[in-house]
Amino acid sequence: MCLIVFSINKNSVHPLVVAANRDEFYNRPTEPARFRGGKFNILSGLDLKEGGTWMGVRNDGRFAALTNYREGGKNDKNKRSRGHIVNDFLHSEEDSSTFLENLERERDMYNGFNIIAGDKSRLFYYSNRKGEPEELEEGIYGLSNALLNTPWPKVNLIKEKFRALSESERSDPEKIFSILQDQRRAPADSLPSTGVARIWERLLSPVFISSPIYGTRSSTLLVFNKEGAADFYEQNYNHGKIKEPFNKFRI
Repeated sequence: MCLIVFSINKNSVHPLVVAANRDEFYNRPTEPARFRGGKFNILSGLDLKEGGTWMGVRNDGRFAALTNYREGGKNDKNKRSRGHIVNDFLHSEEDSSTFLENLERERDMYNGFNIIAGDKSRLFYYSNRKGEPEELEEGIYGLSNALLNTPWPKVNLIKEKFRALSESERSDPEKIFSILQDQRRAPADSLPSTGVARIWERLLSPVFISSPIYGTRSSTLLVFNKEGAADFYEQNYNHGKIKEPFNKFRI
């Protein structure tokens, strides 16, 4: 994932609502979300190059999503793929805080990352570019390729749009996918400086990214209810165009 926005206990019906865009090179082979069987019958997409995933949920409501931490020129190709972190968490029987404490001790095995992990009752955030794991309180949060709630233009924009939708009584997938498809680029004077060329900073600045070789490949919405069930929606794209109607799964 390259952009995640989520609300914790801001809705009387849905204690946790998560919406996210996955941005990637178009030629990176990917399998859409499906149930993958096993003990926990995990629902996730699959990166066919490295075998990891960017977001997933299992049948007991355990959930995780990950973004890369952008620091141009510092990625080490010999380090373990960050997508395995989500897989490891979803297959683990450790509680969330213990898993993240152990992950902190292994932080140097990976290039920069952020992860949100937990369930509808307790959600945690950790980045190997910042301190210790932390449990998140009630609120609206935005996460892109810097630390949680770093005020990049697209993070501020998506949080503001998401707030009204997530606080309505029932989450509307079509409206949420619509705000995830905003292709407006940020003004040049508001761009972050993350070590990549300025032309790339501008290209990467919208909520929804579209370019000849790289862009938003899918949007995902995960909505939990108070009883513990969850609905998982996935919209896939092909070079910036909707590939097919969104898929819906019930956890």
